[in-house]
Amino acid sequence: MSQPETRATALALYPEDSREAAALLKQAVPLMVRHNIPPNPVHYALWYTYSKGREPELNRHLDRMVRDFEGVPAESAARLFREYIIRDELEDARSGQQQAINLVDGMERDISRSVRGSQHFQDRLGHCLDMLEEPTGERLPTLLSELQQSTRLMQGQQELFLSQLHSAQNEIKSLRDKLERAQLAATLDGLTQVLNRTTFTRLLEQALGAGQAGVALIMLDIDHFKQFNDQYGHPLGDRVLQHVGEVLRNAISPNVTVARYGGEEFCVMLHACRDLDNAGDFAEQLRLKVQALRIKARGTDQVLDRVTASFGVALAKPDDTLESLLTRADDALCQAKRNGRNQVHRSAST
Repeated sequence: MSQPETRATALALYPEDSREAAALLKQAVPLMVRHNIPPNPVHYALWYTYSKGREPELNRHLDRMVRDFEGVPAESAARLFREYIIRDELEDARSGQQQAINLVDGMERDISRSVRGSQHFQDRLGHCLDMLEEPTGERLPTLLSELQQSTRLMQGQQELFLSQLHSAQNEIKSLRDKLERAQLAATLDGLTQVLNRTTFTRLLEQALGAGQAGVALIMLDIDHFKQFNDQYGHPLGDRVLQHVGEVLRNAISPNVTVARYGGEEFCVMLHACRDLDNAGDFAEQLRLKVQALRIKARGTDQVLDRVTASFGVALAKPDDTLESLLTRADDALCQAKRNGRNQVHRSAST
């Protein structure tokens, strides 16, 4: 019942860095405009993949559709998205469902077999009891032998059932672990191991929608990050992101939620925060910890130029929406950069 452990995910289809991705989008968007393709996530994914040229069959489908229909019908776009973009995720879901079905079917067979064994034992026992009520004589050894055989049969059935039940329990645990790992992977940023943007946005929106008191948002951006990439290369830039992610992970608590929001930008949500100054003080602690990072270039003793980050802080108001709170925190972050970077700027409370 084991399944392959390694399977590509939709994200694995897009390993490009930001510059490569931008170049592909510059090819994809004009194609969408030329063929009057609606700008939605499904079509972006399809035409981005088209521009990569790694799925020739998808390209043939799209070429034929724009030729025959002067566009891509919505139902056809959805079908191509399932077949070429998220096919492995759908296969993983089907695989998990099938494993659960197989486990239930197997347990049903084992239980049925055990029930039949119990019934057979009861029938044989009843037969022997009936015979014992009659004069037994020489038949007594035969009766006892039949009773012993029935008892052994029943014992064997029960032992087999227990063994198969233990096996099913192990399969269920393995399946549950796989599903939990998959669920966790879907919420985390693969590089920094903090929450991804989608999950964080959902949690922030839920907190605001529930009217939680004392919700604060901190946005931070690594200063001059492009210079790290240009001077040392993207692998070292990734290490900088990982180290900053580690600083933020160490700050996680029941009242602190952390995410990578995009590129070199991170977000921190504080719950039960007393006031804007309290959130600003927390951001200042993070700023000092980032500033204290000392990252060596791999294979050398050279320490990178000091890593710093700029911070914008906003405290949620009763009428705040997700967009308004994000905007105020981002405005505060931009002000911190304009003021010289490597500092915390608090959003005005009004």
